[in-house]
Amino acid sequence: MQPAEGMFDTPEMAALFSAEGHLRRLLDFEGALARAEAAAGLIPPTAARAITAACQVGRYDVPALFREAAVAGTPVIPLVRLLSAEVAGDAGRFVHWGATSQDTIDSALMLQMRDGLDLIERDLRALASACAAHAERHRHTPMAGRTLLQQALPITFGLKAARWLALVVRRVRRLRALRAEALVLQFGGAAGTLASLGDQGMRVTELLAAELGLSAPDLPWHTERDRIAQIAAELGIVAGAMAKIAGDLLLLAQSEIGEVSEAALPGKGGSSALPQKRNPVDAVFAVASARLALSEVPLLLGAMAQEHERAAGAWQSEWAALPRLFCATAGAVARVRSAVAELVVHPDQMRANLERGGGLILAEALSTALAPRLGQPEAQRIVQDACARAIEEGITLRQAAGEDATVRAVLPTEALERAFEPSAYLGVSDSLIDAALVQFKDLKRVGGSAT
Repeated sequence: MQPAEGMFDTPEMAALFSAEGHLRRLLDFEGALARAEAAAGLIPPTAARAITAACQVGRYDVPALFREAAVAGTPVIPLVRLLSAEVAGDAGRFVHWGATSQDTIDSALMLQMRDGLDLIERDLRALASACAAHAERHRHTPMAGRTLLQQALPITFGLKAARWLALVVRRVRRLRALRAEALVLQFGGAAGTLASLGDQGMRVTELLAAELGLSAPDLPWHTERDRIAQIAAELGIVAGAMAKIAGDLLLLAQSEIGEVSEAALPGKGGSSALPQKRNPVDAVFAVASARLALSEVPLLLGAMAQEHERAAGAWQSEWAALPRLFCATAGAVARVRSAVAELVVHPDQMRANLERGGGLILAEALSTALAPRLGQPEAQRIVQDACARAIEEGITLRQAAGEDATVRAVLPTEALERAFEPSAYLGVSDSLIDAALVQFKDLKRVGGSAT
């Protein structure tokens, strides 16, 4: 057990990609292969039943098997020997009939990745639900929109949450498409010809794919790793999306900003030295997990360069990188889900930060109000001068503008006051929030509950 185990993944994903989890899927392949070959008339049905019965993880010493795999070069070599010994009678000679080690390993990883994508999508849908709740609840909660880390224009927290929501919805849709595109059986025999199965190779492929619930490949793909690369790249994008949301939360939770905070729970977010600290630990670990996930993506993309019909090293590197990528991505998603679902929003602090700049955040609103009468260039010049005076003299932009004769001549008091009301300069924020919520509802309708 590593010291940091459990901090950057989830228990379910860690179990799925554990040695035992991998062995379970290796055995699933071997049992399904026997049943498919029996259905095609290649091996006796009694042998298929005996092989299936022996494909139980509990029958095998998992640590010992993987110790032997390190010497053999693949876990399938010791597995076939042990499985053959477990099968009663003459049926043992039909174990792994016509397959190669890579068929077993790649297909097992496909099964693991299918379940892993399900787990990630489940948590993404729950995250989307939490974002949608904030978008609706805070659609009229004004806050500062920030560009280059500086206050820019008023927005609402609901709009910020809606943008998170749209990002998550896009990722769920892409994961669903990826299932159909990339979750494909591997079956080609020693060099991708299925020669040992005679003229039954294609039939066994179809039967085996159906047994495992995977798509049948157009051709064996031992060294064509584009599907693996697609999965890796999309998980990298998911991890990056989580880092973006978590990064927003970290910035908004800074002491000097204080617009949100993670829920206070016993033992969460404290400091070993500073009693006052309430650290945003979910967001911190989401960023850390995302960085770990993203570090695996270049390795998996680089592993696409494989030699001839079987790779020497690149394929084997995937065995370590894919589990780490899935585990770290799951950790990032779960941490962001927790942070957003339990997020404490501070509308009063958002309003206070809006007002802290003395109205400068509404400079564009003032310029926009003046432009119909003065033209855009002149309105910009007047407002720039007013901003400079407000900063230099330490007064509000409202005061500086109100003392300008041109501004007073163009804008009645009521219009001037309206120009300095953040809620009056939100553009089509309501419509944007509604659009994100519609997309979320469509996602739920197609994919079921979001929790």
